[in-house]
Amino acid sequence: MMEVTRLWLDINASAKKAWQALLTQAGLVADEQVDYTVGIYDQGQLIATGSTYQNIIKLVAVADTAKHNNLLAKITGALLERLTADRFEQAYVYTKPCTATYFKALGFKAIAETTHICLLERGYPDIETFQAKLKRAKRPSQQAGAIVMNANPFTNGHRYLVQQALQTCDVLYVLVVSEDRSLFDTAARLKMVQAGVADLKNVVVLTTDHYLVSNATFPSYFLKDQADLKVAAEQAQLDAQVFLQRVAPVLDLKHRFVGSEPNSAVTAVYNDQMAQAFAGHLQLTVIDRLTENQQPVSATTVRQALKRDDWETVQQLVPTSTFKNLRSVNHDS
Repeated sequence: MMEVTRLWLDINASAKKAWQALLTQAGLVADEQVDYTVGIYDQGQLIATGSTYQNIIKLVAVADTAKHNNLLAKITGALLERLTADRFEQAYVYTKPCTATYFKALGFKAIAETTHICLLERGYPDIETFQAKLKRAKRPSQQAGAIVMNANPFTNGHRYLVQQALQTCDVLYVLVVSEDRSLFDTAARLKMVQAGVADLKNVVVLTTDHYLVSNATFPSYFLKDQADLKVAAEQAQLDAQVFLQRVAPVLDLKHRFVGSEPNSAVTAVYNDQMAQAFAGHLQLTVIDRLTENQQPVSATTVRQALKRDDWETVQQLVPTSTFKNLRSVNHDS
């Protein structure tokens, strides 16, 4: 009887090589952003595998020669047991569209898909909960637009992007990334954005609730320079489809605004994938970055200044509301 065993990719080079080969055979990119991986061997050959990253099931593959053995059920069952043991109430799964039906039979519901990836979820709150929140926040409009921002922290560049978008839109939704993988947590970033746009009319600030630029849709975003750009492109496609299929129709959006990206290859890939996904459906507008001393204003520069306690530079690059917030946090700490 073939048993499910854990694969220790970090310390077992041969297991990692076999894992990469199986994923390649299955047409999957060996995305190494995983924290738990299992496999099934037959006579020393790895014939099935699957991984989790936090509460996301991903990279599930079965060798072509072993697909009659119902190994997909064994792998998925082992991963779901792991998520249950880790007390996750929600689970997401990345899979090929052709195998989505299997996961739907296990109670997963599709969120969005691309040519190569389908993202499904199980548990509560879910995508419908998120959409209901959006509906409650919706305002009447003819030209509604949206910006998705991490705002880590909220800078003059972010405010400039909002102001430029408002020249086109009668209602602008600013969606603040909900993942706590940044220097400032979600609550702190949300507070800074709300304060930074409080004087601007027709701006609605909301959180993404892990459905946009999240661990589930676009984990490579948080890796920046360390990200595999091929993996990032696949994830960016998926994130763009979640926005197009699940967010834009609810808010009746006509526009999505992004800043130009001279420094981050991952964000540049994201902008490119959105342009492809939105073509013919939604207007993507790329706004040139605000500059200060001939350099793009960026949250990265602000964080670097904070690290070296350079409050003069920070004050030049952020709104007064953000500066006061940062000083308060610094004083409290």
